[in-house]
Amino acid sequence: MTAATRQEQLATIFKSATVIPVLTIERLEDAVPLARALVAGGVRVLEVTLRTPAAADAAKAMIAEVPEAIVGIGTILNADDLARARALGAKFGISPGATPGLLKAAAASDLPFAPGIATASELMQALAAGFNIVKFFPAEQSGGIKALRALAGPFPNVRVCPTGGIGEANAASWLAEPNVVAVGGSWLCPPADIRSGNWPGITAMSARAMKSLKPA
Repeated sequence: MTAATRQEQLATIFKSATVIPVLTIERLEDAVPLARALVAGGVRVLEVTLRTPAAADAAKAMIAEVPEAIVGIGTILNADDLARARALGAKFGISPGATPGLLKAAAASDLPFAPGIATASELMQALAAGFNIVKFFPAEQSGGIKALRALAGPFPNVRVCPTGGIGEANAASWLAEPNVVAVGGSWLCPPADIRSGNWPGITAMSARAMKSLKPA
């Protein structure tokens, strides 16, 4: 698979998503019911972050037991994380930022990948490594939509998945930007709902978001 093909595959996944829930899973037993609740609400593209000891097993369980879900791995920090995501069977990978080593490993991998950027210099490094789809993170804290528009000027062909500070109140504004392919956020899955097993609530919130938000 060529780098361009990987990027187009990632673009297709992100465009189909509209919203990508950023999932931090503390307990393995929550993984499958959470994925099923999201899928039932029309949210199929999921990002499982490598932030907890349960994360890898949670992603593996989702991939095995919820085939309707398109599971990616987030919080990829280095080449080892990237290899682990690939071995788990993830459909894509996302990082909060990118080191030269991670960009090199991702360019050599066949896993569709979006490096994290917050500045023009970081975006230039991503482009030099062959990545024109990036995660803008942390989006609101890095200047918000004004910053995104500023980056769009010198980089008109870059497509962006902003994440960080995005929720129900402002997701539509981000999705209206022409260089945005999807938004990421954790608001669809409040930690309290996951802890209490409020799967119907998560399904209802997901369905409301998919109904109200227009695809990028």
